[in-house]
Amino acid sequence: MIDPTQIPQMTAEQAEARHYLSGDLLRRMHLEPKGDPSARTVGADGSVCYYYDPQRVREAPPEQWYKKPEEPLLDPITLESGKVVGRMSTKRAALMNYYTKERLAQMHYDVVADPAAYAMRFDRSIIWFYDKAEAVRQPLPCVRCGKNVRYRHKLCQSCYEAEMATRRAEGDAHRAEHYHASRARTLFFDLELTGVYDYDEILSVSIMDGAGNMLMDTLVCPVRRRKWKETEKIHGITPEMVKDAPKLAELVPEIKRLFAAADAIIAYGIVTDYSHIKHIYDTEAERQALRRKTKCAAVEYGRYVQEHHPELTHLSLSDAMETLGLSWDGTAHTSVADTIACAKVWEALFPNYYDD
Repeated sequence: MIDPTQIPQMTAEQAEARHYLSGDLLRRMHLEPKGDPSARTVGADGSVCYYYDPQRVREAPPEQWYKKPEEPLLDPITLESGKVVGRMSTKRAALMNYYTKERLAQMHYDVVADPAAYAMRFDRSIIWFYDKAEAVRQPLPCVRCGKNVRYRHKLCQSCYEAEMATRRAEGDAHRAEHYHASRARTLFFDLELTGVYDYDEILSVSIMDGAGNMLMDTLVCPVRRRKWKETEKIHGITPEMVKDAPKLAELVPEIKRLFAAADAIIAYGIVTDYSHIKHIYDTEAERQALRRKTKCAAVEYGRYVQEHHPELTHLSLSDAMETLGLSWDGTAHTSVADTIACAKVWEALFPNYYDD
């Protein structure tokens, strides 16, 4: 019970100025308070109206949207089990996830509990509504053959295995294809960052060609950020380590030169790396030209996993190295080790990628 004397009293205007919501307004907005009222007003007749902080409310359960907790059931009926149910409209029942037995069967549910409500037809016959939450979901049929029970991806086991065999064959052909790429003109790169957002800055850059030549491997001194405690735990780069490192602007001419001479620029999770490295270019045309050269090793590994190891759910670079049986050179989550690992993953997936 609420003790009114413990709730600050104010006028309705003062409550509204603080953007408080009355209990009646909460009900009309299908909300409920998480805690006690923040204020109260007292009417001339002594009636009390409570107001609540909008930061401390949540959505009310659907069954409370159109029925006040204290509202009595309309035309109650007592079932054989002793349960009492009330009358409501079909629209209101649907809003509360109550449906007829026939509609639940169409939704692939079996009724196992008593009705939750009812409606009355014009001829005074009764339509029973059942709570969907109390119904049991039927095994769903395969969306392809429509006969067998679903196994994975809405398909039965037979249809799923047939589809996976087709996808594996297509994927294996894609990975086994000869792409006639030049090792010297294929670049792998990785960045370590102060964070994952666009406003974060680059802390290290590593660029290697397909022959294993490390063309750039350097720390980078950020110009805005001074601390990055969360990502420091991952890559180990501290502010002290980069204080004397070159600024990104000093490295831009060489990065641009390397990228301009490349036919393909590959990273593991290219979206994040590209979203930061693209800012070294001044025009959108230059950025799009770079984008067309990029390839993502994570996407290709994800496809391989879906086709050969659908039970795997993690697709990090470390997962790829383990699944493909590859060994690390250096410490994971450093740009140089991740660059080398990306190249290994790519070559394991595409053994015929290079001509030389």
